[in-house]
Amino acid sequence: MIVANQVRFVPGVVYRRERLETSDGDFLDLDWSRVGSSSVCILCHGLEGHSRRPYVLGMARALNRAGWDVCALNYRGCSGEPNRKPFFYHSGFTQDLDEVVKHVLERPCYDAVVLVGFSLGGNLILKYLGESARRVPPQLRAAAVFSVPCHLAASAKAISRPSNRIYLKRFLKRLRKKIEAKEDLFPETLNTRGYERIVTFEDFDNRYTAPLHGFRDAQDYYAKASSKPFLNSITVPTLIVNALDDPFLSPECFPYQEAYRNPYLFLETPRHGSHVGFYDFSPDGFIWSERRTVAFFRDQSLP
Repeated sequence: MIVANQVRFVPGVVYRRERLETSDGDFLDLDWSRVGSSSVCILCHGLEGHSRRPYVLGMARALNRAGWDVCALNYRGCSGEPNRKPFFYHSGFTQDLDEVVKHVLERPCYDAVVLVGFSLGGNLILKYLGESARRVPPQLRAAAVFSVPCHLAASAKAISRPSNRIYLKRFLKRLRKKIEAKEDLFPETLNTRGYERIVTFEDFDNRYTAPLHGFRDAQDYYAKASSKPFLNSITVPTLIVNALDDPFLSPECFPYQEAYRNPYLFLETPRHGSHVGFYDFSPDGFIWSERRTVAFFRDQSLP
């Protein structure tokens, strides 16, 4: 997964950046790739990702080729510039996604919106779609998500396995840089003293994510931010693809029962794909997850 996402080169996507001022005085950077369509896809990246990760660029290119405009959302602090608040983003922070959806729909050129998310971004989308179905606009027609840790507590344990140590250290190193940047701006709120003692996501979330975002502790955050409890309430066609060999997902992250009960959920569990992998290249340069997304949206009578 790490190697594939590092070495893949995705040409042909030209972004134009727009800064969206949020209702709480912060900002979000949106990267647009337009083809002049009346339909648009909002892309949501994974933990400590951004709009220029190969998996995001690849999906943007595939959707552009299929006739979709693309708006790639960079979460707070993920666009190359620290955000203005002491807090940043987390797996269940749906307020920003809601503001982006509304902002996109203010443009009269769009009559259909879809969402595509990866890992943390997938959890974010599922929670957004299910936590308050009444706020989902009618123009939002479908969603597709990949490698989703929909049960955060179980996934946090899975990534702490010895076999995942290389991934965990990589994430914690990136998160430390994020905290260091915040420490310069908010020294009374954040610091990295003793950061070397943080060896799991639960450690990080207990020290930073939970207190910064109003949760009691990491377990309270995992319980309230996980998307799995909201899956039964989703009312737009939604594809969930979690590979059986994903090293970050536990059995709790495969919502078979929820998909069986909810006719709007389409759960697929391929044997291979790892975490945000699905790298079986076709002659046109698209990988399986990109082709599957385009096909799913077409199955929903979308462009």
